[in-house]
Amino acid sequence: MRSLNFGICIFLVCLLVFKAAVAEAYFNYDDALDKTFLFFEAQRSGKLPATQRVKWRGDSGLKDGFLQGVNLVGGYYDAGDHVKFGLPMAFTVTMLAWGTIEYRKEITDLNQMGHALWAIRWGTDYFMKAHTQPNVLWGQVGDGDSDHYCWERAEDMTTPREAFKIDQNHPGSDLAGETAAALAAAAIAFKPYNSSYSNLLLVHAKQLFTFADRFRGLYDDSIKSAHQFYTSSGYSDELLWAATWLYRATNEEYYLKYVVDNAVYMGGTGWAVKEFSWDNKYAGVQILLSKVLMEGKGGAYTSTLKKYQAKADYFACACVQKNAGYNVQLTPGGLMYVREWNNMQYASAAAFLTAVYSDYLSAANAKLTCPDGQIQPLELFNFAKSQADYILGKNPKSMSYLVGFGPKYPVHIHHRGASIPSVYTVHSAVGCVQGFESWYYRPQPNPNVLYGALVGGPDQNDNFSDDRPNYEETEPTLSGSAPLLGLFSKLHASSSKTKGPYHKESSSPYQTSLSSYEETAAPNANSDAEVPVEFLHSITTTWTVGETTYYRHRVIIRNKSQKPVTNLKLSIENLSGSLWGLSPTQEKNTYELPQWQKVLKAGSECKFVYVQGGPQAKVSVLGYKYN
Repeated sequence: MRSLNFGICIFLVCLLVFKAAVAEAYFNYDDALDKTFLFFEAQRSGKLPATQRVKWRGDSGLKDGFLQGVNLVGGYYDAGDHVKFGLPMAFTVTMLAWGTIEYRKEITDLNQMGHALWAIRWGTDYFMKAHTQPNVLWGQVGDGDSDHYCWERAEDMTTPREAFKIDQNHPGSDLAGETAAALAAAAIAFKPYNSSYSNLLLVHAKQLFTFADRFRGLYDDSIKSAHQFYTSSGYSDELLWAATWLYRATNEEYYLKYVVDNAVYMGGTGWAVKEFSWDNKYAGVQILLSKVLMEGKGGAYTSTLKKYQAKADYFACACVQKNAGYNVQLTPGGLMYVREWNNMQYASAAAFLTAVYSDYLSAANAKLTCPDGQIQPLELFNFAKSQADYILGKNPKSMSYLVGFGPKYPVHIHHRGASIPSVYTVHSAVGCVQGFESWYYRPQPNPNVLYGALVGGPDQNDNFSDDRPNYEETEPTLSGSAPLLGLFSKLHASSSKTKGPYHKESSSPYQTSLSSYEETAAPNANSDAEVPVEFLHSITTTWTVGETTYYRHRVIIRNKSQKPVTNLKLSIENLSGSLWGLSPTQEKNTYELPQWQKVLKAGSECKFVYVQGGPQAKVSVLGYKYN
């Protein structure tokens, strides 16, 4: 009997291990990333582009700013409502840009850079429109009170679209500072692809920072309708945050000196925090400045930067429960818990921040020293992964809190557009009260799946009610979803169990969304039958900047012969953009294989990419040798 019981125990243990392995293998971070981009497309305000993938959405807010004589068309709706709140929107763009900067290679490898840049630009174009004068920034469109009285589609809006601004007589250092940070971070993200747009972003960022610093005040004292929805706890963190991003974007000592000179006065080296959010940027500032220190760029400012890093370590140690009891609160299932309303936004932001800090520490070959002991950067990464996995379904409810991901996710989310049939299905307008009567209290699931929406999430005991009126738990927000871009990109690159974003097993109906841009060609028509290699051209990503459409071209070089090929010399004509993956020679338009791949074995492949506007370049063989 004892041996039988032992055998049963072994079987149960093996079963649990197997189930855990299945659960672990289930998460497809690149699929989650693609769905995250879809959420930002669904939140777009303004005239939608032809490349819009969320087809149940239509144009909306086309007269925003009209009554005030300013063009405020565009930007993003904040959450399940239709207000464009400037502060959380700016934080969202900052986080989208930061993720794109840190994980550029990973996003590019997933062929998602076009979507990443579009997500950023949909916000930055709007911010530059809203920055009509050096000391004027339009910070909100729509009134939260009147907007929340109605339940209607964005395309049917009947609520007032009043616009609100800050200026030197009505300051908003937090709003102007965060917008400056967003534009500076976006300038870094765009620099490899469009330097003129990047420079324009920096012009606005610098002006907004000067405005924020010179005319100080809380934005919700000036834009009072924002007060009950996004109350600011202060503006010192935004001023440090903006200066830090401007230093990273420009490398100008003025901005580094600013964060050092104001370190104590503005709380940068005084505030030890356990959250990172649209309202509290201190942990982000502290970790970014720790990177400056660890890269050996502190110079005369090293002693102050060490104090910033001490606070960064406090945040990181609190996340991994090694902070002498002063740790972040975790639910029984392991989710970081900060507040009742939309708690997932704090978990996603902390996960991204710890993943980034783990990378910074690893690059510096450094460890994290906590009150409860020294830990490796991997432990920070594991915390980030635990939060992401909880979001995607590794939790007591076995529910994905990312809508549309996995077999079980919320279907009654608090979102007007998702809960009412599309204007392309129900053509007549849905009125303000009619929306409540016909759709808000309807027990059936939402007719439109808001793919990639991160809902507010469960309570402190991991309980969750999938109920549309339960906005604390079922409403998604821009700021909650923004950190997921970088987080999922990082996790995909670190996981050997994920597959490409367009593999056949994916459940998303949008996974082939880039197929319209891809054109796999036959082998180069100019190639001689004797040539041992063939070229397969494709366009993997496209985006538009101004009136110019840019394409990311991928060329696979395949050795179709039975012999290894060396000394392969290629001619590339009609190339107007940047190229990666080949080594240039001293001869014009002539390239060789990179140093690390001098030999192309029989049947093997290598690839290179280039970005340019217009048609693909002409690739041909100038010479080669058989090894």
